[in-house]
Amino acid sequence: MYFIGNFQYLSDQQKQNEAERRHGLFSMVVQADTANAALEKFRERLVGFRQSSSLFDGHCAIYISQLLEFNQLPTDEAVLLNFRSYVGDPVLPFIACVVPTEQSNACTIHEWKQNHPTTEGRGDKLFLEFD
Repeated sequence: MYFIGNFQYLSDQQKQNEAERRHGLFSMVVQADTANAALEKFRERLVGFRQSSSLFDGHCAIYISQLLEFNQLPTDEAVLLNFRSYVGDPVLPFIACVVPTEQSNACTIHEWKQNHPTTEGRGDKLFLEFD
């Protein structure tokens, strides 16, 4: 079975300065025989990240919000996962890491400038637009 865990986290919440605190979302994927085995693999990997990277610095709380189980991965069409919609203008920048490892977290800073998303200060490429 394939399992995708969706998580939320809070770190450095003990800091007095709000700009030094972090919170965010991430997903993990693993192949395992049972949901409990998948959760244990997620736990082990997160402990590894805590010990060897700065992704979860300071006091950190990680919450699992969803566990998805698939007996096979789709081949005919893509499946939409983790769609979110927020009220208001996006204001604050956020840090994102795609497939981080202990050797390299490959984090990037994402912001909005004049209603256009940017990554590391460069405008993101429009993928698709609907009118």
